[in-house]
Amino acid sequence: MKMSLNSEALKKARLVFVGTHRFCNPFVLHTCSCSDYIEYSFRKRLSDRIGAIPCFFSSQSAKIHASAPNLTSEMRGQCVKKDDTDDKKHDFGSITPNGCKEPTKLSSGYSFNSWGGENCIIDGFNEFDGSEEIEVGESEEDSDDEFRVLDSFYRRREKNEVPRRIEVDEDELRHPLVREICRLIDCKGVWTPKLESELKRLLCRLKPRQVCAVLRAQSDERVALNFFYWADRQWRYRHDPIVYPAMLKVLSKTKLCQGAKRVLRLMVRRKIELWPEDFGCVMVSFSRAGHMRKALQVLTLMQRAGVDLDISICNTTINVLVEGKRLEKALRFSERMKVVGIEPNAITYNCLIKGYCESNRVEDAVKLIEEMPLKGCFPDKASYYTVMGNLCKEERIDELKGLLEKMLNESKLMPDQVTYNTIIHMLSKHGHGEEALGFLREAEEGGFRVDKVGHTAIVHCFCQEGKLDKAKNLVDEMLLKGCNPDVVTYTAVLNGFCRVGEVDRAKKLLQQMYKHGCKPNCVSYTALLNGLCHCGKSSEAREMMNMSEGWWTPNAVTYSVIMHGFRREGNLSEACDIVRGMIRKGFYPSPVEINLLIQSLCQAGRAVEARKLMEECLKKGCAINVVNYTTVIHGFCKQDDLDAALSVLDDMYLNDKHPDEVTYTAIIDALGRKGRIDEAIEMTKKILHSGLLPTPVTYRSLIHHFCQHERVDELLKLMEKLLKRQSFKTAYNQVIEKLCSFGQIDEAYKLLGKVLRTASKIDANTCHILMRSFVKNDDPLGSYRVACRMFNRNLVPDLKLCEQVSKKLILQQKLDEADKLMLLFVERGISTPKSEKPVF
Repeated sequence: MKMSLNSEALKKARLVFVGTHRFCNPFVLHTCSCSDYIEYSFRKRLSDRIGAIPCFFSSQSAKIHASAPNLTSEMRGQCVKKDDTDDKKHDFGSITPNGCKEPTKLSSGYSFNSWGGENCIIDGFNEFDGSEEIEVGESEEDSDDEFRVLDSFYRRREKNEVPRRIEVDEDELRHPLVREICRLIDCKGVWTPKLESELKRLLCRLKPRQVCAVLRAQSDERVALNFFYWADRQWRYRHDPIVYPAMLKVLSKTKLCQGAKRVLRLMVRRKIELWPEDFGCVMVSFSRAGHMRKALQVLTLMQRAGVDLDISICNTTINVLVEGKRLEKALRFSERMKVVGIEPNAITYNCLIKGYCESNRVEDAVKLIEEMPLKGCFPDKASYYTVMGNLCKEERIDELKGLLEKMLNESKLMPDQVTYNTIIHMLSKHGHGEEALGFLREAEEGGFRVDKVGHTAIVHCFCQEGKLDKAKNLVDEMLLKGCNPDVVTYTAVLNGFCRVGEVDRAKKLLQQMYKHGCKPNCVSYTALLNGLCHCGKSSEAREMMNMSEGWWTPNAVTYSVIMHGFRREGNLSEACDIVRGMIRKGFYPSPVEINLLIQSLCQAGRAVEARKLMEECLKKGCAINVVNYTTVIHGFCKQDDLDAALSVLDDMYLNDKHPDEVTYTAIIDALGRKGRIDEAIEMTKKILHSGLLPTPVTYRSLIHHFCQHERVDELLKLMEKLLKRQSFKTAYNQVIEKLCSFGQIDEAYKLLGKVLRTASKIDANTCHILMRSFVKNDDPLGSYRVACRMFNRNLVPDLKLCEQVSKKLILQQKLDEADKLMLLFVERGISTPKSEKPVF
């Protein structure tokens, strides 16, 4: 019924509307049911007073009295927060007038583990709160506390319900509306207000199954999750109940367990019917993320949510335990299933069989297959295929054939073409080509025709083993049997010829492909070019690539193959030209490929060219990392061009690339060689200030140069700071040995106490070096003191070395010290040869 309002009534309506908006605003960030109730009560009282005014508040005002919980669906949807595991680049936030996204505003009390305040936590959903670290404690992993839900399981009624299945047809994925929305989502990096409004407009026209199709079509599941959140925040839109399980199914393939948990919470709060499969998706996601214990706690959440256990969630639990290497726990869980009345099915036993095979307990797996009929469940072909895969891996062919006979005689399962294809692929995958060929012959004798995929698997296996003649004969046999080889088959043989250096035969095979109507593709030609490059014919390979127009299209791998060919031949200028041509074609070399080339340039003394190439790649949009900069810096340091190295270091800072410990070590070593010790000290302090850990090479470089320039005191102070950050057991050993090599024996002796603290074999070797240095400098008394200190630390010096010291002491008329040194050996039960005293 239409109501006419005078000017006063309209004015009153506007004032009430403003007051309502201000009143309801505090509840926008509150998602629990209490906000629904408060807002519903307020609006109901308001509508009772002024009648038709609620029509100004919402386009769905007619449904206010019919469905109070649905009243604020749009407002509550606006508070769905972005998952904390998502990348910022996948955000579907709002757009400002200038095209920039507004930052998400969070209240001061917001927490990722809090939905609507501390007093609104749904029972059981605080089980996941706390640390998200992977549990590794054996006592926690082996406990069965999570299985208590099975003990309290009660089958209230017999359920013969068909599990819910939400299938998205291929027609939905190809729907123009779905494809257009996916295109807009892919343009999120250059979003404008116009694009966002277009996406909002199309969203309102989507059917529920088309929304599911959009979620499934995303290659990055994080993008799908953010689109789910973004759509849920839009005005006049609310997800259909079938969208939530579709989102959970997408997340079950990832480690985004927090996102899966939140989608499940939304389903609980919006009173959407929960099925065991929904909890199973969350469980799988937690297990993929490594949170095994929290994955098992999902069973308890099911119980508290009032969802009965069924065989599907039990099978999911067993599979999660098997994937997590918890076979014994999975076996205990299966036994408890029987106690509470949930009978295992073939899928249950197949999961256990898989666990046995992964634990190399094939005999137990075979025994379980034999026991399955006695337990009222007959094995299927998947049960046998799992065991067959393990037998193929270990080349236990006799047992494999025996299992095939059991499959036929005991389980009455006839081996078919799928069976033989499976065996052939498994054997070929593990490098047993001869055995795979035997099963191919057996399949053909049985009347089965193995397709070209099975033949190709064997051909590839022969090529990997270097049996190229057998691979070529099998290809010829395929032609005679009418099973025409495809490009994959020919490419496998062609690549095999190139790997052993038979490029001429590879070229003939390429011509044979055209003769039999099989056009080579980019992979075929790239394999041939790779063979040419390995034979030192990179120039010929480049000419063949340049003549490819109209025949085939080179890709990034093709360019990389030729670039590495020139690099191995030492023709670095040609290699650089290939990289530049590669970039012009729109292919970007990886940081690893760039590093190999600039490393070759630096080794050839062409660090300037290496830097120029790196800067060109950076300007063209190639990914340049810290390793690339470090390689160029090291190249300049080897040429003693320290100023250029420091210039590259400055470029790193300007390009927001942070040097690592290897970068600093290269510069420290170069500064030390130049005698610029003070600058080396400052550079070492930068390692500490950057939070990096010094490497053994850092210690060796510092020790060498500081000892060489007799800056031992500064070295010791610096090492104390470094050792607090990263321990290095042989640091002082290296200092003593380096001081001995530079003839600073007295300084080395002062550090002997730091070495003798551990009294290890390495320390004994250091002491021997110090003793030899004293003997070399004609100071046997110093060697004697070192030997005595070794005996005091229960370290026995080298007997032959001590004999030399004793002789030197006798020659210097230090008879007491010589006798005492030999007496120390006798006291420890070590016999010494009698020394002849020299005649004076």
